[in-house]
Amino acid sequence: MNTLVINLTRFGDLLQTQPVFAELAADGQGVGLVCLENFAGAAGLLRHVDMVFPLPGAELLRAVDTDWKKALVRFREFAGEVKRRFSPVRVINVTPSVAARVLARHLSTGETLGFCIDGEGFRRDTSAWAAFLEISAANRGLSPFNVVDLFRRAAGLGRLPAVIDLAGASAEELAAAKGLLDAAAPPGARGFVGFQLGASEDGRRWPVEHFARLGDAVWEKYALAPVLLGSGGERGLARRYLAQSRFPAVDLVGATSLPELAAVVSRVRVLVTNDTGTMHLAAGLGTPVLAFFLATAQPFDTGPYRPGSVSLEPDLDCHPCAFGTVCPHDRACRRAISPETAQQALFSFLDDGRFPKGGYAGARAWETVVGEDGFMGLCSLTGHDAEDRTAWLTLLRRVFRQFLDDEPVRPQGAPLSLSAGAARDARAVLEDSGALLELLSGQAQVLARAPHPAMKDKFLATWRRVHALWSGHPRFRALGYLWMHLSQAPGVDMAGLLQLIERHARLVAAAKRLVGQA
Repeated sequence: MNTLVINLTRFGDLLQTQPVFAELAADGQGVGLVCLENFAGAAGLLRHVDMVFPLPGAELLRAVDTDWKKALVRFREFAGEVKRRFSPVRVINVTPSVAARVLARHLSTGETLGFCIDGEGFRRDTSAWAAFLEISAANRGLSPFNVVDLFRRAAGLGRLPAVIDLAGASAEELAAAKGLLDAAAPPGARGFVGFQLGASEDGRRWPVEHFARLGDAVWEKYALAPVLLGSGGERGLARRYLAQSRFPAVDLVGATSLPELAAVVSRVRVLVTNDTGTMHLAAGLGTPVLAFFLATAQPFDTGPYRPGSVSLEPDLDCHPCAFGTVCPHDRACRRAISPETAQQALFSFLDDGRFPKGGYAGARAWETVVGEDGFMGLCSLTGHDAEDRTAWLTLLRRVFRQFLDDEPVRPQGAPLSLSAGAARDARAVLEDSGALLELLSGQAQVLARAPHPAMKDKFLATWRRVHALWSGHPRFRALGYLWMHLSQAPGVDMAGLLQLIERHARLVAAAKRLVGQA
């Protein structure tokens, strides 16, 4: 059976879909991939993909602006070519955009999983996991799950342990990378450390001057030459680095193709990076990672999917900040993690092969581990496991995993150690939630027997109160989005709403048990 995967996201997210391909191939399926044309080069780094179909997204958008009829013809030609050459029996779409949903509709000849549209043209998600993937993509910081695991579960997979094991570079490409690095290395170099200077936005970028100080320290102690990596648009960062560094570095910013980048990353001892696609590339190639997560970036959902990698985030109450907000602290998070803190961690790794426990002044340090549930998780190296934020994400992970799997939600494990104030606040919201859901259930049962307009108004008012209670609270906002998404899904009738209310009531009851008694 042939399964076609649609992923119209960026470089890093495309690499993070690798476990989906691996699990499909392990099941004996032929695997095809539709990706954006400008990221098609990354497909060569993926294992278990039999055919790749690059979608000319920019071309189609230009055609829509000039002649939408020709754009439609070109779109149908693309879909027809995919069907003719690959004949997919099943389509898995992990991109929630309207364009990807329409494409999935046109390519499907049988089952569709993930994100699609129904026969009437309404958006449809085939599982609660898919709904949660879309919610988490738009609201980073609300998810206790790594996006890799969300991709797997939205695809109807994820029952097997996963690892991002990329194909990497060929022997010839690795040899060429060695020659390139050796030729550019300063005299006396004993090896290389990779530095990814850029990020998707400036606020998520560790300062260039910090990278320069770290690079100088690594050269002085170990004679390891920093290798500057990044896209052509980041050449200015490389020039700033070289101007501020006292020692030489190998500047490859904007000078490598994706296969060449993979070969170079495979040759460095460790990659020091911001939250970027290069970080995910290194994790998939088995290169150790020390990553910075600043501003809106947080390692719980987009951290490197490789055990033993370490993510540093500023030890500030305001981190991570919400999307679309103006920082009132002059981006203090960028300066919170000093070069000395990163140096201590990096030197320990270079000496012992492991990142240390303790230390990390100004930072929270998280080591990537495999959780008891088989999903990727984080373990604190700095004693932040017991903080309210960590405890709450642990609670969400326990109850959401069962809820999204459509299993009975039970309070697994002992109650969590929230601070007195956080526990009191959570209990108050959960008590109100239980009462409102009980009221909503009663109103729904009355409506099912006799749909009176007055009772319908009361039911809708209570529904809005539930949504406002959850979406208005930072700890419950993920539940609020999920409630709105699932309860407003097309085709949900009164019986379905009653079932949904009961499922949420059980989730609330389990959460109350995990918060503990006053």
